[in-house]
Amino acid sequence: MSEIQASSTELTSQYIAQITGDLERNTKEQERIGVEVAALQEQLRTLQHDHTVLVNMQQALGGASPVGETATKAAVSVPSQAAAEPKRSRPKKTAAASAGKAAPKKPAAEAASAKASKAAGKPSLVDLIRNHLKQQNEPRSAAEISSALTQAHPDRTIKTTVVRTTVEGLVAKSHAHRTKQGSSVFYTAATALQSTEAEPQPKATAS
Repeated sequence: MSEIQASSTELTSQYIAQITGDLERNTKEQERIGVEVAALQEQLRTLQHDHTVLVNMQQALGGASPVGETATKAAVSVPSQAAAEPKRSRPKKTAAASAGKAAPKKPAAEAASAKASKAAGKPSLVDLIRNHLKQQNEPRSAAEISSALTQAHPDRTIKTTVVRTTVEGLVAKSHAHRTKQGSSVFYTAATALQSTEAEPQPKATAS
């Protein structure tokens, strides 16, 4: 009977180890997908901002906004409601919103042109966070990263929750390292961590 019990205990331990491994992989996959979704949402907001700027510039210069572009913007702006609402109602609503923003002054068109030139070369949020961590000598929390990026890029809306999700994705991909001090979590760049670990130890010289 003792051999049967030992075999049963060993089998149970194997199942527990396998389930634990599956849970870890599932959690990492959720984090990875969450980061990709956040990055796509950031890119979508950037494209929508650029589209609005270009439409305002076109209207300021006396051009009419093509109907096809207006309809495309309406379909992309709220993808979660595209299936619930009739497609014919969206262009009308967007056209009314565009009419409310019409006829800006010419100085505003020049300001819009400056914004468009800046928006054309915007890096992604993932790149901003990765570059920020590489420049730091000490670990940084998600709130500190969000505050620093907001000061460096006042034209962008950078939320702490999005930063935390994005940097957790970098941790899952081994592009960043997570450390916990008490109830606070801090992050460092993986390259900085590797370079610190790779520093050669001083060799003892034989006398």
